[in-house]
Amino acid sequence: MKTKYLLLLISFIFLIAACSEHKTKTHHEESKKQHVTHSANDYMHQSSTDELIERFESPERDAYQKPEKVLEYLGDVKNKRIIDIGAGSGYFSVKLAEKGANVIAADVSDEFQNALKKRIEDYKIKNIELRKIPYDSPNLKDEEVDMVLIVNTYHHIENRSAYFSEVKAGTKVDGELIIIDFFKIEVPVGPPTDHKISIDKVIAELKEAGYGKFNVNVDLLPYQYMIKAM
Repeated sequence: MKTKYLLLLISFIFLIAACSEHKTKTHHEESKKQHVTHSANDYMHQSSTDELIERFESPERDAYQKPEKVLEYLGDVKNKRIIDIGAGSGYFSVKLAEKGANVIAADVSDEFQNALKKRIEDYKIKNIELRKIPYDSPNLKDEEVDMVLIVNTYHHIENRSAYFSEVKAGTKVDGELIIIDFFKIEVPVGPPTDHKISIDKVIAELKEAGYGKFNVNVDLLPYQYMIKAM
């Protein structure tokens, strides 16, 4: 009788252990799945390219992005060679070209590049060059540009210190990197808060990439900070 009871007890202990291991494994797999499918890039591409273009070019965006104030902040861009990384629909690329800049509209997406190509052709814009870039490189030649503009895209980039080392190498000695991205707080626009990157972290990563001078503006735009790095 005692032997039978002991065997039942051992079986019960093994059953509990097996259930616990299964639960832990399931939780780990679910967490891993959430991490993989809920990155900033995955979040953005829950919408179609057409939906994204409509959102990017909307009056609602104009209201918070305040492009004229941004362009004023950038200063005189006439004849400057500027790469717009994460150009998307060309929201800033077109505006920079209108101000006389020679723009490289760079993006990882063929669909965005094709849509912008049509826009360039329709409006006969001569000073925008399209450039398809990989996820892990800005694809710049040494000292190729005077300015690098990255709007609402910094949080999409991985291995940022290495990436921005290449950005720095591709910028002229007296050139500038301009980053505009969302405050790491709840605001009515932009990605979820856990996808956003704080100002302190951006500066720390850029220091690792070789940048040494920074100018931070938190007053110009309602939901975004602006960092000028050199």
